Amino acid sequence: MKFTCTKENLIHALDLVSPLAGKHAHLPILNNVLLQADNSKVEFVSTNLEVAVKTTIRAKVDEVGSFTVPAKTLNDYVRLLNQEQVEMNLDNNELAITGGSSRTKIKGASGEEYPVIPGVEEENAYAVNVDVLREGLAKTVLAASKNEIRSELAGVYFNFFSDRYSGLILAATDSYRLAETRVALTQGDKPVNCIVSARVVYEIIRLLTVAKNIDADKQVRLWVSANQIAIRFDAFEMTARLVQGKYPDYAQIIPAAFKTKAVFPVDVMANKIKAASIFTAIGINAVSIDLNVSEHNVGVSSTNNQTGEHLSEMEAELSGEENSILLNHRYVLDGLQNMGETGILQVNAPDAPCMFTPESRSDYLYIVMPIRQ
Repeated sequence: MKFTCTKENLIHALDLVSPLAGKHAHLPILNNVLLQADNSKVEFVSTNLEVAVKTTIRAKVDEVGSFTVPAKTLNDYVRLLNQEQVEMNLDNNELAITGGSSRTKIKGASGEEYPVIPGVEEENAYAVNVDVLREGLAKTVLAASKNEIRSELAGVYFNFFSDRYSGLILAATDSYRLAETRVALTQGDKPVNCIVSARVVYEIIRLLTVAKNIDADKQVRLWVSANQIAIRFDAFEMTARLVQGKYPDYAQIIPAAFKTKAVFPVDVMANKIKAASIFTAIGINAVSIDLNVSEHNVGVSSTNNQTGEHLSEMEAELSGEENSILLNHRYVLDGLQNMGETGILQVNAPDAPCMFTPESRSDYLYIVMPIRQ
């Protein structure tokens, strides 16, 4: 194997694939990135056996072949090169790298030892705007469970063309809160649903953020089969195993109507919640939100027997009945970051779930279960 490419393209390829290669004591080769030179291109591959990422760069290939080297070592070294043109040459069982007057050798392993990456099963094809998908995933995955005892709750539910929406519904819940985002699709029409691990979703978000989108095509292609989801955008392709199981029927906990509604400036509410959070009991994180309809304000308060207490009020547009609810401040702040400038809080009772939505958009909702008093 011998090829020459630009440092810029090399770094971009490594930015895409190398973070997936981590510390694998039981299978050390997964710490490596696979390089495959063929014709006028070089393919870079990494996997952790749950997710696989491939990307291709243009190169002057003098000898075809494949080899694997530690991803971190290669990534760290290439960034230090001053020369724009980088030559890589397989020399016995080492990858020789030449950039200007600099030359090094990195020990690696044969490409034949690398796990076989399954091809993309191009079933149930869809397309979506890259910014819309990245934002939708980021707003939803935050509600997924951090505990993987129930694997389906540690993932994001993808529901394509359901009875509730002719597009993609993304949902996540850890049973204490629920986030749901509606994503408009530009291609596809088949009703399909699946569960994607939160770890995979965070990897998708990372890849869509790192990708350069050189061709200015802002469409992400998705395929969903019985066992995997595949994504192709710009220069990369990602495949990942799906979570097997049935997602809970979360839609039944979304209230059809509410007794009290408050429209509020999000930055002010977030500031009030943060101030109150200083005086919450550790582990409970309880902040009381009082909807004072007659006084046209929202009260935010908290009490801690060791540190003290806090109470503040903010002006808001309120309608309906007087109401109050006790919420986990961490969950509220997570939801507020996706509300835009103005948010809406709707409440039924102190013991019933409440809902936050952006005032300017109808494609996102965030439900928080109350803390029982």
